[in-house]
Amino acid sequence: MGEALVLAARGAGRTSPNPAVGAVVLDAGGRPAGQGFHERAGAPHAEAVALREAGERARGGTLYITLEPCAHQGRTPPCAPAVAGAGVTRVVAAVQDPDPRTAGRGFQILVDAGIRVEVGLRAREAVRLNEGFFTWHRDGRPLVTLKAAASLDGRIASRAGASRWLTGEKARAWAHGYRDRVDAILVGVETVLRDDPLLTSRPEGREGKPILRVILDSRLKTPETAKVLPPDREVATILAATRDAPADKEALLRRKGAEVLRLGPSGAGRVPLAPLLRELGERGVRHLLVEGGGRVHGAFLREGLAHKVLFFLAPLIMGDESARGAVAGLAPRTPGQALRLSYVRHEALGEDLLVEGYLAPPVWADFGEDGDV
Repeated sequence: MGEALVLAARGAGRTSPNPAVGAVVLDAGGRPAGQGFHERAGAPHAEAVALREAGERARGGTLYITLEPCAHQGRTPPCAPAVAGAGVTRVVAAVQDPDPRTAGRGFQILVDAGIRVEVGLRAREAVRLNEGFFTWHRDGRPLVTLKAAASLDGRIASRAGASRWLTGEKARAWAHGYRDRVDAILVGVETVLRDDPLLTSRPEGREGKPILRVILDSRLKTPETAKVLPPDREVATILAATRDAPADKEALLRRKGAEVLRLGPSGAGRVPLAPLLRELGERGVRHLLVEGGGRVHGAFLREGLAHKVLFFLAPLIMGDESARGAVAGLAPRTPGQALRLSYVRHEALGEDLLVEGYLAPPVWADFGEDGDV
């Protein structure tokens, strides 16, 4: 199962709206016979790849797989019937598929075919690898991760707006690697106006992928020259605006390759976040990375829409009350009223410190940790 999880991780961030899955086939004597992983949506599923490689050697053998074989027709045929006909006598799966179109039906097809089915081995790792996929099926919206780089006193930029570079190369490389695992990046229009970012995925040792960019821009202030509007339109950009945003600016931005999505507005004249998340989920976004400023982060936190935070702390002290903070607009009266993270993890990245934690129990917390077989 450990090898199957390693294989699954090779597809992480590339398979949405599908989960990342890995599979290993052992022959009747316990020797490796085939392996595979799901590379992208529309490509063959992991078990299909592994069984094709194993061929006749699968007969009497065991299939290890990180997720229940699917039982529904999608862009590829259902896998459970193919597994049932491949001749394996045992299937060891990490976890049941939360998709209601399969959810136990795949296992039942195998049991009905006389195959011994075991479920639960290293389930937590398998769910954590597909955190966005499982969160979507639990909550009906994407996993939302807030990311910020800040000084020790919580400032993400000087009062003049300068933020390059708070953190060192190792932290920035880690952040780009994380971008490669999400489906979309969201920022506020003030970030576009101030920094003119590309918002692309540039992981080390791997070719970056096209990634959906989402800009909270209630009044369509995004300049037509912004870097998030690439001329080749390879990477989609959604400008989330309110219904009273100017129509002439919308037409101009559409000609530059942007999609304008009108929502709301909310009571404060801002883009309503919950409907935006539902829309992104319907478009296949399972994990959204929010790299906004303090007000954008504060809006997600106030509405209870963020699941997770990634804060990179640099060994710097701004000491300026007018410098921009990582989160704004919460104002708890006491530390006891402040938002407290759970399942906290720390990692040193050069001289910087990554703090990762959850605002509510993560979807993988209900699954136990098991050893390997």
